[in-house]
Amino acid sequence: MSSPNEIKRGSVLNRDNELWLIIDFQRVSPGKGSSFVRTRMKNLRTGKVKEENLKASESVMFEDVQYKKMQYLYADGNLYTFMDNATYEQVSIARGDIEDAVGYLKEGLDVTIVMLDGQALTIEIPQKIQYKVVYTEPAVKGDTASGNVLKDAKLDNGLVARVPVFINEGDEILVSTETGAYAERVQK
Repeated sequence: MSSPNEIKRGSVLNRDNELWLIIDFQRVSPGKGSSFVRTRMKNLRTGKVKEENLKASESVMFEDVQYKKMQYLYADGNLYTFMDNATYEQVSIARGDIEDAVGYLKEGLDVTIVMLDGQALTIEIPQKIQYKVVYTEPAVKGDTASGNVLKDAKLDNGLVARVPVFINEGDEILVSTETGAYAERVQK
């Protein structure tokens, strides 16, 4: 048994013989009372997401999961296929298991697959991913007078992001996968 303070994103807990994937967590130390970990977790069998506070004094049981670097290949209906570049082994994961990451996937993207007993459970994507802007409106002179002005830009994987007005078609940008927001322009 372990302490909830050891929880991190992507951890898998065994609670009441059900496997729960930690989607998000926050350690809280209130002024009065004991500290706790606020978690958002997803049941790997049913797909149900719940929020739960775990006191630092209670114990939790972590499942021994493996993390494997793989490359995204393609989507076929509801299945997303990934390949290990060393062994050429391929695994497919259902859309429901990776719903939060689907919008950020693009062909050739390296991700981390979370596996338990040889079965792929979910994926972890990089915190920032590089995309090419395929369409955006040109900036109009005088737009920046009011400060931080943003416009829509369509990216090479179909994602639409709000970007600063100085971004043009053909520019490479980094997008934060945690917020979906523009992070920075990639210098060539």
